[in-house]
Amino acid sequence: MLILVALLGMVPAARATGIGSDIQRPLATVVVGGLLSTLFLTLLVLPSLYYLTAKKGER
Repeated sequence: MLILVALLGMVPAARATGIGSDIQRPLATVVVGGLLSTLFLTLLVLPSLYYLTAKKGER
């Protein structure tokens, strides 16, 4: 939930076209990319890795 709130705050900065957007847009794009990759890793990759390692430990 925290990542989604942070994304909602950064998306307008990534879409900015006004004064100062040449500095603001690249930074916001990097932050949004990092937040999305963190969300993907947390929700999909880490649970599947845990499942695979826990399954091997049972045998």
